[in-house]
Amino acid sequence: MTPAADGPSPRVLVVTGAGRGIGAAIARLGARAGYAVCVNYVANEEAAHRVVSDIEALGGRAIAVAADVGRRAEAARLFRVVDEELGPVTALANNAGVAGAVTPVEDIDAESLDRVLAVNVASLFWCCGEAVRRMSRQHGGSGGAIVNVGSIASRYGGMPGLSAYAASKGAVDSFTIALAKEVGPQGIRVNCVRPGTTRTDIMAPLGGETILARIAATTPLGRVADPEEIAESVLWLLSDRASFTHGAILDVSGGR
Repeated sequence: MTPAADGPSPRVLVVTGAGRGIGAAIARLGARAGYAVCVNYVANEEAAHRVVSDIEALGGRAIAVAADVGRRAEAARLFRVVDEELGPVTALANNAGVAGAVTPVEDIDAESLDRVLAVNVASLFWCCGEAVRRMSRQHGGSGGAIVNVGSIASRYGGMPGLSAYAASKGAVDSFTIALAKEVGPQGIRVNCVRPGTTRTDIMAPLGGETILARIAATTPLGRVADPEEIAESVLWLLSDRASFTHGAILDVSGGR
């Protein structure tokens, strides 16, 4: 469906890795905030279409687009589909991420490391590049907002055996600050949310409820986060309510 030619331009939100967990929560909350939403996913088509159905049931507009955003060509195709179906992106939540296998650093293989860095780091370059081309006032856009979803693992190192994940999330922090300085003058705000441990599927291979309970006991609030709590912070940073918040890294970690 092509966006209508008349009337105000739609606000369009792209959420990477949006089929489940934090990404799905961001997509649903974004739709409630009035965005037309692109629900990006890699393999789980059923989960992504459930998110789209949830949004449409509330009267919102959404599409599901399969794309491996760790690959530059796939990220570019994602944004072309969004252009055609929803209109140019005005907000981007870079949420796609993988933990990788729990592996001591001396045993990490190149293929596993490359995958973690592609999804958790390179995808930000590819997706932000596409978004900037559309948002930047230097390219004829009207500005926009980007939120990168990092992790407090960048600050404390994360779980033993997940050094690649922690390192990749450190790169998210640095990239956020660098990009904010680069594109702020072009009308684009860039910020980062660093979630603490959150009740999502990514925790299942790491120990599931057992590890969640153990981590909860180390958190001043005495629990882990729900995906919706992280999504609320992302949508605030994307909104005009955060109009002077730029280059910030917001910990949403229950004080951990």
